[in-house]
Amino acid sequence: MAEMMRAVEIAKPGGPEVLRLCERPVPSPGAEQILIRIDHAGVNRPDALQRAGSYAPPKGASDLPGLEAAGLIEAVGPGVTRWSVGDAVYALLPGGGYAEFAVTHQDHALAVPKGLSMAEAAGLPETCFTVWSNVFMRAGLRAGQRFLVHGGSSGIGTTAIQLARAFGARVFATAGSAEKCAACVELGAERAINYREEDFVDVLRAVGGADVILDMVGGSYLPRNVKALADDGRLQQIAFLQGPKVELNFAQLMVRRLTISGSTLRPQSDAAKAGIASELRVHVWPMIASGRVAPVMDQTFALGDAAKAHTRMETSQHIGKMVLKV
Repeated sequence: MAEMMRAVEIAKPGGPEVLRLCERPVPSPGAEQILIRIDHAGVNRPDALQRAGSYAPPKGASDLPGLEAAGLIEAVGPGVTRWSVGDAVYALLPGGGYAEFAVTHQDHALAVPKGLSMAEAAGLPETCFTVWSNVFMRAGLRAGQRFLVHGGSSGIGTTAIQLARAFGARVFATAGSAEKCAACVELGAERAINYREEDFVDVLRAVGGADVILDMVGGSYLPRNVKALADDGRLQQIAFLQGPKVELNFAQLMVRRLTISGSTLRPQSDAAKAGIASELRVHVWPMIASGRVAPVMDQTFALGDAAKAHTRMETSQHIGKMVLKV
């Protein structure tokens, strides 16, 4: 096995242009870790936040960006029982995905189903872990309930629409263009709301309010989300593209028995992520293997063109997932 590998590092905090190709030592798998020879790596919003200096890696994680990847297992560390060298996996990573090799805990990887390409597989972990843990494990979305996801054409949004629909929920989504709204409807949303032309609060209140809302916008959306919720509704916050601070009338939470919760995936413990992966194996991966739920792919970029992928993501031109071909 090679001692050095190609990778994309963050030269300094800044815009997409600070991403640069470099050479790094190939990491070694520790106890219960696997080393993956990466075929494709996913591109996600947290990567851009890390690049900008706003999202530091957790202690012990690689300083390289990249939170998901697909490839073949190159080596296993002590105590690994789930996998063998040569197995094809897609995995959630603590960091380091923008490289030829990365390590992760054995319980954070899943087998690539037959018929799924490595590019498609690389776009699954971050979105599936995030959507399942927030919408289903934390917010408890059930069949027949009304579900609203903001940013319905994003990687998170396209995954959330499909999973919520597959489990029998009524799905609503917001997006910023007619093309993106059409994509949301095609994926299973019964109503896509162009936020440039309509108020999602009015749309949801007209049908009785949302039982669950998944939001990554924050800012001015927070009080509007509260208005859009049905009584006993749950708001799950996973990001703050408009900022984390806003004035909010908590009397509405008390009177209408509302719940506001949130989470970030990367800082959670290995055990917590393993618990999510276990649920995904049971409830979601069979749907992916059968094609009932599928990653929506936008564009594939070469590893050295990571800056172009970030530019496309931050200008919100994409529909679905972008990946890097390593």
